[in-house]
Amino acid sequence: MTAEQPAAAVVRAFLEHLARAETEAALALLDPEVEWRNTGMPTFRGERVHQMIADMEKRGVGFDVRWRHLAADGDTVLTDRTDVLAYGGWETSFGVRGTFVVRDGRITLWDDAFSWLELLASGVVGLGRVLTSR
Repeated sequence: MTAEQPAAAVVRAFLEHLARAETEAALALLDPEVEWRNTGMPTFRGERVHQMIADMEKRGVGFDVRWRHLAADGDTVLTDRTDVLAYGGWETSFGVRGTFVVRDGRITLWDDAFSWLELLASGVVGLGRVLTSR
């Protein structure tokens, strides 16, 4: 087994810090001018990205990552993973394909693609679990 390329290690550490609610450590791996893209949503940049991530923690939104594949070519890292979002007793999980660019040890681009249909369907199932557990 070979060691991960430096860019891949940064991306893995970033998402795993988020999963452990280590927000400050995760934010330290983002470039101050990071660009964050998500399927069908506006692009967010810089301080706004930092604020959004910090806000998730303040609101009690949980995050977890389940890795399928991670590959790197120089500064570009591709991820194939399942992201899990949780709030209270509600949870949704959905497949995500991410593209990251890492420069000087920090993420400058975070571009996630996912199916809104899968996200919504999983969210409805999560809501059903909450309602039937009462």
